[in-house]
Amino acid sequence: MTRIFARSLVAMALAAALSACSESPAPVGAGADWANYLGHPGSNQYSLLDQINTENVHQLEIAWTYDTGDAEEYQANNLIVDGVLYTATPTRKVTALDAATGEHIWTFDPDETNPFDGDKHRGGGRQRGVMYWEDGEDRRLFTSKGPWMYAIDAETGEPIPSFGEGGWLHIGDRIDWEGRPNAGMNTPGYVYEDRVIFGVRVAENVPGAVIALDARTGERVWIFHTLPRPGEFGSETWPEGYLERTGGASDWSGIAIDTERGIVYSSTETAGPDFYGGDRYGENLFANSLIALDARNGERLWHFQFVHHDLWDMDNPTPATLLTVRRDGEWVDIVAQGTKMGLLYVFDRETGEPLWPIEERPAPVSELPDMEAWPTQPFPTRPAPLMRQEYTLDDVSNISPEARQLATDLITQSGTYGSFPPPSLEQKIKFPGYDGGMEWGGSAADPDGILYVNVNEIPWFYQLIPTRREDGSPLPRGDRYYRAFCASCHGLDGTGDPAGGFPTLANLGERYSRDGAIALLKQGGARMPPFDQMSDEALNAILDHLFGVETAGEPSEDALDASTPPYAFRGFERWLDQEGYPAIKPPWGTLNAVDLNTGDIKWTVPLGEYEELTARGIPQTGTENYGGPVVTAGGVLFIGATADEKFRAFDKETGETLWEADLPFGGNATPSTYMADGKQYVTISAGGGKSNRPVGGMLVAFALPDEAAGNADGGE
Repeated sequence: MTRIFARSLVAMALAAALSACSESPAPVGAGADWANYLGHPGSNQYSLLDQINTENVHQLEIAWTYDTGDAEEYQANNLIVDGVLYTATPTRKVTALDAATGEHIWTFDPDETNPFDGDKHRGGGRQRGVMYWEDGEDRRLFTSKGPWMYAIDAETGEPIPSFGEGGWLHIGDRIDWEGRPNAGMNTPGYVYEDRVIFGVRVAENVPGAVIALDARTGERVWIFHTLPRPGEFGSETWPEGYLERTGGASDWSGIAIDTERGIVYSSTETAGPDFYGGDRYGENLFANSLIALDARNGERLWHFQFVHHDLWDMDNPTPATLLTVRRDGEWVDIVAQGTKMGLLYVFDRETGEPLWPIEERPAPVSELPDMEAWPTQPFPTRPAPLMRQEYTLDDVSNISPEARQLATDLITQSGTYGSFPPPSLEQKIKFPGYDGGMEWGGSAADPDGILYVNVNEIPWFYQLIPTRREDGSPLPRGDRYYRAFCASCHGLDGTGDPAGGFPTLANLGERYSRDGAIALLKQGGARMPPFDQMSDEALNAILDHLFGVETAGEPSEDALDASTPPYAFRGFERWLDQEGYPAIKPPWGTLNAVDLNTGDIKWTVPLGEYEELTARGIPQTGTENYGGPVVTAGGVLFIGATADEKFRAFDKETGETLWEADLPFGGNATPSTYMADGKQYVTISAGGGKSNRPVGGMLVAFALPDEAAGNADGGE
């Protein structure tokens, strides 16, 4: 009897332990405030709010709008703290608004603040948000423009004199590189234990870094070199003298932080030059990697590289996403990384062990004898790819007979090799393409272990061009420099790619003085990195070429000529049909739900619509999309992103569209949701500009009518 009783006690204890083990962890996400970029340091884009839910979301209406007065791409994920909304405008001002009414409170303009005129900050490129920190009554926002970072008072918008050099600091002074490089920040990081932690955006000839600064003083606390210095771990994956010829490997897409464990997850880009790797053969750590760092001292804990020796500009385009899943009967904290290839890689947060096997598979061999490709690339075995992995004859466009014929003819000429076409002087089809797969908007994840992400399915072209004549003699210097440093974005003929944010260079001399053009090249702007590390001689040679005053004579061979790579990229070019639509069978853009408890794809739906094609009887195609989703405890998934200027709500369980509204411009930003005066709002920055669409700078807030909001539960 005693033995049976003892067994019963053991069984009861075991049952209690299993029951405790099976309890779901507390949900993690944004509450009444949206005080962090993407809602939470874990970059999970999840809200605990449920006043807006699947039953009432169809009643959403515009609550207020605010016009920033800017007309450039507006990609800010806005912060909301204590009833105040903070937005980074398209020209990198910071504006504070009443979150319930949209009424203007203050605007901080760095161009009217910083007195350093010499190497100021007229450039700076896109800004996707700001960082917030508080310590008692000390409440600060951190923002940047060009190489300058600012700490401003969240109450007044005024610089805080005790930070840096009177309220600002030069980021280039904090990254251990000569010449005070024009380093910057286009994606905000997070503040952890009074440390401002973020990835530093650099040009291709400056090594990247992740840094932590003291939130009070701006002094550097630690630095991790994402392009290792000689003797550091990872330097053995580079050839001798590599720092003289390369840079980059920065984290421009953003970080995530496990605040309980104190771990930073950094997602890096390729090393420079993006498309020429003859001088940097090796695996090239820590380019194209997810790096887990100790948030207190910056030491590497583990890493994984997604592309070895990248020759195709396959940056990690999105920050990692932290979530918790059910695995073999236990809850496991994981980190998920999306890629331009439409692949999801999933790891244990602490150990870096993949949840499912990752296989090294053979990759195409280079067709250029002096630029070797790495023989293998890693592929996850689960989840399945979220998009097609190669363009085949089964994928030719079916929206018209003309489009079908165009695609059929070209695929037989160019050949297709997936994401890793062999380096070649012949045109190849690259699919998945340079803009994904996934993009910088990030992924949303709910407490059930489901990850939501939008994906592009657009084919592009890949081709290298020589920077010398066929006989090996050098081209005129300006032409050669242009091919090496400018053609990849603006095209060999300078026509650019307006749909991708690369403007035409035609008639440049009519739009800029020579001094103005030199300043633009040095400072950068929009998608263009600064070229402040390039000599004035080289910059003037490029302008001679662009302004049409370059001499046809042979230049002398010198160190400057020898420093340019022998091959350059032809330029970013989507493969479009005669009507301007992607030359591939739809879908062209999708929204996906992935169950990371099992690795199964839960649902996939087209994201976006071309009404003119629908009117022709063509099923919904989806569109190219930029900007990410937000998922809520109310069961609703919100996303803009599309080329049709719509904002949509989906049922998170089924992917069914529950509501949609017109935006004044494309919502190419990740939305935010918050509570103000007892009402839940959803806001999105609407600036357009992607996919060759109109450009503006409007902020739009939606909410339920007062009666509907009063009848709903507004809690967290």
